This record gives sequence, C-alpha cells and structure tokens, in this order.
Amino acid sequence: MAFILELPMNLLGRQQQQHFTSFTRSRTPSKFPNFTRKQRCSLSISATLNTQIQSLDDKHLAQSKPLALPIMVNSCMGKMGQAVIEAGISAGLHIVPASFGIEQDAGKTIQVGGKDIQVHGPSERETTLASLLKQHPDLIIVDFTVPNAVNDNAELYCKTGVPFVMGTTGGDRDLLYKTVEEAKLYAVISPQMGKQVVAFLAAMDIMSKQFPGAFSGYTLEVLESHQSTKLDTSGTAKAVISCFQKLGVSFDLDEVQLIRDPKQQIELVGVPEEHLNGHAFHMYHLTSPDGTVSFEFQHNVCGRSIYAEGAIDAALFLAKKIQGKADKKIYDMIDVLREGNMR
Repeated sequence: MAFILELPMNLLGRQQQQHFTSFTRSRTPSKFPNFTRKQRCSLSISATLNTQIQSLDDKHLAQSKPLALPIMVNSCMGKMGQAVIEAGISAGLHIVPASFGIEQDAGKTIQVGGKDIQVHGPSERETTLASLLKQHPDLIIVDFTVPNAVNDNAELYCKTGVPFVMGTTGGDRDLLYKTVEEAKLYAVISPQMGKQVVAFLAAMDIMSKQFPGAFSGYTLEVLESHQSTKLDTSGTAKAVISCFQKLGVSFDLDEVQLIRDPKQQIELVGVPEEHLNGHAFHMYHLTSPDGTVSFEFQHNVCGRSIYAEGAIDAALFLAKKIQGKADKKIYDMIDVLREGNMR
C-alpha cells in the first residue's frame, strides 16, 4: 500500500540584520539579527507496504505513549508560568489544573493552552498540595513565582514530599539548599533555565578555570537589555563578568550599560517590538591594551520559550532520577545538560 506523509516544518529565516547605532564611540557596531520571518515546507514520503495499515485513532496513539508525567506549575498568572504550561502541554505532559498564586488571585480560573487552571491562595497551599499528591503520586512541581516566596514554597514542598524544579531567582539560597538537603528531597535548582545559555555559562566557567589571566590587560564593555520592569543587572551577566574577572579583566558591575528604555531597545539594540516586554540581549566586548585585537561574546533571547523548555526538560530529567532512585538528590541545569537527553 502506498502512502504519503506530509510534515509541515517551520524554517527559521533571517531578516536583514539590524545594527547597533552606538555602543561606544570608538567601536564597530554589533549585529543583532531579528528572527521573525517564518517559512513553511512539506516533506512527502512514499512507500509500499505488503501488510494492511490500520488508521491511527486516539486509542492507538494512547496505547503507544507512556503515562504522561503530572506537573504543577506555580504561578500560572505570570507570563513565565504560562510559558511553562504551554511547553508542558506541547511535550505531552499532564498539567494538573491547580496553581499557587497571591491571595488576590485566589479562586480565579485562568485558561492556558486550552486548559483551565484554578489559582489557590497561600492559605490553601498545604491542603491543595496534599490532595493533588494523593491523585498524582508522581507529581513534580515547577516553581516560577516571586523571590520572597522561594523559601516558604521550598519548605512546603519538602514537608509534603513533592519533588520540584525551582526556576525562581532570589530568596535565601543557602537556606533553600539546606532545607532540601535535610528533607532528602529530589529537586533541580537553577536561577537560569535556558539550556543554551547555561551551556555558554559553563563554557565560560571552564575557560576561566583552565586559562586564568588569559585576557589580562584587556578592557571590557558590557551591554545588557531586558524588559523595562527588570531594574537590576542580570544574574547571567554577573556570572559572565565574574568569569572575565578570573581571566584577568578589571571590571566593576556598575560599569554595565543597562538598556531599559523601549525606544533605545528598538533603535540601539535591535530588539523586535513584539518582544519589548520579554527579552534578554547581552553583549560583551573585549579590547586588547593596544586596541589591535577585539573579542565579542553575544547572546540574544526573545520571549520566554527557552526558559520554559529548559524547565520542562528539568522536570523530565528529575522524574528519571526519581524513577532510578539516584543517590544524588539536588541537581542544577548543568546536570540536565550533561544527561544529554534534552528534546
């Protein structure tokens, strides 16, 4: 029997690159490509089979797939939480219809990715989690809440024995690790969930340890652009700068050029207008003492999908470790990367 398989594919096209009009007065403009144009194509495959093919209905598909991993995403009212839910649905995970939020949002129901998620306030957290755990013994939580909730949430997860992925930054990190260690609970804790960004940070860390002082005497310029609501310097930028300092570069954090004005972000940095409310553009420029040599490191992130996908990979990684009864309990995104089973 002959059949045709048509696969739609999104091909990432490049528009004409936009340039910095200025970063410093003495250097060549940098290029920030915009990735907005999409193309589609189809792939046809034909084959001849001697046996009869039955149609793949929902029942056959369900039988071919393992039981979906149940995850709870806190908080679903935020853009990051919603991105994680959408990524989880896309990955075929079971999103439980509950999420923790602030008291003002308690009782609300929000639809994300076609699923209704009910928000539970602080006073309902323990009873809600205990109930969900009875229904879903393999439950894993993905936490993208707010810094001041990090430690309280971790204590609750440890008390109820629910493994979790902590993507929220801030809080008392020493206390966080101590709480999880004492509870002997499985967890992935990482302030940066973007897999490729984490890989870049790991490479920088390796270089700084193996080649200390390699950039001694070089001057460093750092520019980072984030949505206007982010007032402080990016934790990723701080980590990269720390590596450059180990490599022999003299640089203070207050020298970082923070771009938060939307007009500058469009005209100077080249941020697509549709991503002004969610992006992370970083550029690190090194110049030799005599000005004859320069190096440039750059990473641009539009939207939140890179972090959401990383969080889902972390949840799948954690489920595997739990199933295998791994001796190690606490992991980070470097461990997830080393596993090599990312989607």
